[in-house]
Amino acid sequence: MDGNHRGVKTAKQHKPAAFRRLRAGGTVGQFARSEGHRTAAQSGTFRAAVFGVNDGLVSNLGLVMGVAGASTDTRYVLLAGVAGLLAGAFSMAAGEYVSMRAQRELFENQIELERQELAEDPKGEQKELELIYRSKGMPNSAAANLASQMMSDPEVALDTHAREELGLNMNELGSPWGAAGSSFISFMIGAIVPVLPYMLLPSSAAFVTSLVLSAFALLAVGAMVSSYTGRSVLISALRMLLIGFGAAAITFLVGSAIGVSTGL
Repeated sequence: MDGNHRGVKTAKQHKPAAFRRLRAGGTVGQFARSEGHRTAAQSGTFRAAVFGVNDGLVSNLGLVMGVAGASTDTRYVLLAGVAGLLAGAFSMAAGEYVSMRAQRELFENQIELERQELAEDPKGEQKELELIYRSKGMPNSAAANLASQMMSDPEVALDTHAREELGLNMNELGSPWGAAGSSFISFMIGAIVPVLPYMLLPSSAAFVTSLVLSAFALLAVGAMVSSYTGRSVLISALRMLLIGFGAAAITFLVGSAIGVSTGL
């Protein structure tokens, strides 16, 4: 089997099951029920920013409180906080870049497979587009005319199939660098909150101030998360406060135990 035939087979295999059933004689009603509406790809930048702040705040608060529990020396707490800030920010950025890069490559591969099918079987693709429009309630003749118009321009046809069949906006596949940069900055914003008092205040005042600032920051992050999830602002804010302070309390107790046992 030559390369071209392998390419055709691969392109055909990417079709959703609903479209394969349509070509085998399924009805429009069956297609509409089985396929449903596919959500469009999103950049993920907002998600990376919100959860980057959350991760930075909770993780570095736990780290700072753990070291503070083990030692009252401000230098140790500050060193640990800054190290956690930088390490976490770079780790988050790298992870977000890899994740978004893989997602974008997957979408680009799906679009390229669709491009192959449009070149290899334009009549079949036009029929699929017609069936999509019919499944949305468009009269048969109008659906056929619209599908024919969309297929007259190859780029318009590809964009239409990507949107209608795959749920993808070719202009909004997500930016790996944008997501990584947003994640890096947002993690640093969250992580700097519990560390900042140790940069400016003596140890005793820094500890209390760090907790107070972190409490307000956790409530704010919870409110931001609610705008993303659609849940109650109050519940999200209090839940975030409980999670953050729960983690801080555990690490503080563990740090205290380690400090006592090691004589720090």
